[in-house]
Amino acid sequence: MTFRFLLAAAYLAASAAAAEPANFIYSGDADEVTLTRLLQRPDIEGLQQIYSWRQLEPGEGVYDFSEVEADLARTEALGKQFFIQIQDRFFSNEARRLPDYILTDPIYEGGLVAQMDGNGEELAFQQGWAAIQWNDALRTRFQALLTALAEEFDGRIAGINLPETAIDIDMEADTTGFSCDAYFDAELDNLRHARSVFAESNVVQYENFWPCEWNNDHGYMERLFETAAADGIGLGGPDIAPYRKGQMKNAYPFFHDYHDRLPVVAMAIQEPTLKYRNDETGKPYTRAEFVDFAENYLGVDIIFWTPDAPWLFEDRTGGRAASQP
Repeated sequence: MTFRFLLAAAYLAASAAAAEPANFIYSGDADEVTLTRLLQRPDIEGLQQIYSWRQLEPGEGVYDFSEVEADLARTEALGKQFFIQIQDRFFSNEARRLPDYILTDPIYEGGLVAQMDGNGEELAFQQGWAAIQWNDALRTRFQALLTALAEEFDGRIAGINLPETAIDIDMEADTTGFSCDAYFDAELDNLRHARSVFAESNVVQYENFWPCEWNNDHGYMERLFETAAADGIGLGGPDIAPYRKGQMKNAYPFFHDYHDRLPVVAMAIQEPTLKYRNDETGKPYTRAEFVDFAENYLGVDIIFWTPDAPWLFEDRTGGRAASQP
């Protein structure tokens, strides 16, 4: 039995015994001192650290994994597990964190497409960038990065996760060859490649929405979950939002139906998620409400908590920790 399945089994056993998912910290913008303090807690089992493509490949085929090595060493020194997330999409207009050669060589068609956002009848506005993974040349380079990472870290890290599937672009103005099917096929191709090169560590795809799809009307959601279940791929998502309407029409029912067929389900509670409110109480969700939904509806094995989660600043008796600012 590989390290991947032993690790997943250990999480599942621990979760069953403790009646709740394992707690990891998602690094976010926290400084090293804060992360070290949180990782020293006995109820925290590991760390998830995010790296941009540009960080890891400063030049074509030239890889720099020194930050990953350093972060892994610090985490292991505290006796904790380590997840990495490779980011190819960014939520700031100033963040174009792909290697320069991807941005400048015409074969990659600029490398990035603007991500759009908007509300109701307001005009859409740009809110970040995403790599055009449907460009075959770009996707080949991204998969080369995954292969290089696996050669160094497979079996040494608890897992690697690929970023969320949601993307929103101006399809009428697009010049990159985007199509709904091309995007879906590209994401699935990357995921299968990650699974093929990481033979021991967990591979997790963050899944929330697919462009062009609502309520599985293109079959993308179902096809992803079927593929993951068949190929031993973990799934997860960037937010646990109990019974939130959009998610309940997309990924959440599939987590509910498939979690027993997946090797691991790993989901995050990031900073924006803390602001979501319980419709019944009108108040932000409590830790207990997040965990109850994660465990009993979604079947989550691991929660990646933002360091801003209030419970992380409480002592064992429920009082405020002395280090809380």
